[in-house]
Amino acid sequence: MGRDLNLKEFSKQIGLSQTTVSRALGGYPEVNPKTRARIVQAAEQFGYRPDKRARSLATGRSFNIGHVLTSRNKTELVNPIFGDFIGGLTETSSAVGYSLSLTLTEAAQEEAIYRKLKSEGAVDGVVLQLPRPNDPRIALLKEIGLPFVVHGRSTNVTTEYAWVDVNNRRAFERATQFLLDLGHTRIGLINGDETMDYAMRRRSGFEDTLKAAGVEADPQLMSRGFMTEDNGHAIARDFLSRPDRPTALLTSSVILAIGARRAIQEANLTMGKDVSLVCYDDDLSYLSNRQTVPVFTAVRSSVLLAGQEIAKMLIKQIEEPDSELSHVLLEAELVVGQSTGPVSKPFI
Repeated sequence: MGRDLNLKEFSKQIGLSQTTVSRALGGYPEVNPKTRARIVQAAEQFGYRPDKRARSLATGRSFNIGHVLTSRNKTELVNPIFGDFIGGLTETSSAVGYSLSLTLTEAAQEEAIYRKLKSEGAVDGVVLQLPRPNDPRIALLKEIGLPFVVHGRSTNVTTEYAWVDVNNRRAFERATQFLLDLGHTRIGLINGDETMDYAMRRRSGFEDTLKAAGVEADPQLMSRGFMTEDNGHAIARDFLSRPDRPTALLTSSVILAIGARRAIQEANLTMGKDVSLVCYDDDLSYLSNRQTVPVFTAVRSSVLLAGQEIAKMLIKQIEEPDSELSHVLLEAELVVGQSTGPVSKPFI
């Protein structure tokens, strides 16, 4: 359109009163859900954006969603996985008039930052990523009364909280069993940071599936660390240089898998024939594994979809404070690609 619509023009365009439109986009809970959905869809279609300052004055809310990154995880800013997650989060929240507020701080200042965000009314709720077992942030946010949704789960936290997670344990059970069914018993694990809950669940899925099959996991073939291409390359190169090298590798991201594939090629081995490779795939827009026949066999779940789901869940908490806390457990699908095959017989 040639220019932005104001509230009066937009309301007339869709045949509803200015009051109804304003209250629907302002997050007032008494608006009929179907009417709200219709207004939100029309606002997106016509490019209408209500005045944020006016809404804030009317509701006492900031219409900001907070996300705090500390010195422990600030490298996430250049991680394609984080990029897709934030894309899903902002796509959904901006459609109903919320902005994302990103704060960078030192780990020692994290508690103070959350308390400041709450006391100043700078955000209406926050997203927690990369939870650890017994994550203290959950109790803190409960204490100060700031709505939040966790991307993942925190083992041993018994208090009720909202979360969206992938069934990481089940995903790695399926991936490991797939390799076992192909005859692989010597499997290397290239995992993420195992101080994080998701990586602990993936490792337990891997180890327990081997144990159930009567296969002993080799601690020398299990590694953990940052999920970078360089790290995947270095670890896979180390594993493959051993006399009793693994016949298969399982990696915690497609980024690690790209590095592992490079190491396989440098060792003059053929991926899918000499060495099989399965990865966890966040279905990244920047590093797609969705070819007609995918390059990598993978357990796949969209991190962009997770971001969208978390935005919906958090905004509902903000706008309907008495609503029940929600939990969403996503299952990863197993996608067979070019990177796996039956175990090859040893050369004699």
